[in-house]
Amino acid sequence: MHVEKKVISNLNKCYAMSEITVEGKRCFVVAAEKHDPCYLFSEEGECLEKVWDEPGGVMTMTPVPGTDGQFLATHKFYSPNDSLEAKIVIVTRKATNDWEVRTLCEAPFVHRFGIFNRAGVNYILVCCLKSGHAYKNDWRFPGACFAAELPADLSGFNDGNQLKLSLVKDGLLQNHGFAKTQWGGHEAALVGCEQGTLLMEPPRVRGSEWTVTNLLPVPSSDAVLMDFDGDGQPELGLISPFHGSSLTIWHLDSFGNYVPQWKYSAPEKETDMLHATWADTILGKPTWIVGWRKGTKCSIAITWDKEAGDYHAEMFDSNTGMANALHFVRSDGVDVVVGTNREIDEVAYYTFS
Repeated sequence: MHVEKKVISNLNKCYAMSEITVEGKRCFVVAAEKHDPCYLFSEEGECLEKVWDEPGGVMTMTPVPGTDGQFLATHKFYSPNDSLEAKIVIVTRKATNDWEVRTLCEAPFVHRFGIFNRAGVNYILVCCLKSGHAYKNDWRFPGACFAAELPADLSGFNDGNQLKLSLVKDGLLQNHGFAKTQWGGHEAALVGCEQGTLLMEPPRVRGSEWTVTNLLPVPSSDAVLMDFDGDGQPELGLISPFHGSSLTIWHLDSFGNYVPQWKYSAPEKETDMLHATWADTILGKPTWIVGWRKGTKCSIAITWDKEAGDYHAEMFDSNTGMANALHFVRSDGVDVVVGTNREIDEVAYYTFS
């Protein structure tokens, strides 16, 4: 594996990213954790436009299905101790360098969210890290997940007319992890919290309830599902505990239980605050991109080595502190990973060959 790196922006506390379509072309947006701007980039990594100046506090962004130049984003989540005013906004491109930002819904402590389609219906799942606090690092008030059907037309939502959310699951301490995955032929969410890694499936039919299954009752900060070893069953990649330093992969046994299969061998003091995570097919192989924000602040690519019968972790950057990763295949067939290297205020554009 050969990786080339290009720094495409120096954005203070860069954090969240998402692919979007603008004028029919693949682009991506990058936003910051603090009171800083959001920028639009071409798929080649060229900065095209500034989307907003502030308020920032962006933990998650995702495109609105079937639209051009529209996405949802969190605003005003500045830290676990400063996110009471957090909300989800609708961002719409009106013209070049002209973006409209409106409120979809206020959701205190909203950290992650995603849009899921099942049986032709779009749903939004909103994950709140906690429900309150009285002092710094107060974790006595568990978080929760909420959902709603997401209309195709979002033009009517604003501060005075917000999308109404319904409770899916509460009592989730340190409700941090979130990943979109495929399960049983439909889209679903992986939610990581102190209670474990929860699989949340949208309603089978419109009007029914979400299904919640605890895949592994081990404290989870983030998780991914992917068939890394080619046995036809998805492995569970786990970062644990909350903002933790343990990186493991769990294998589904013949009884349907996840059992330990592999652990990253570096000393855990070197892998402190594991955070960036993205599982996808890169260079034709199932690959898990992982980065951590303390210790050696490395970024690695994990793959299954069929000949060795074991996993292989290859470092492709260090001393950067990647907070999040985004992978896509460029129009010319090149595999690209964009990393928000938060600890050095660097947006990095990696090409894999």
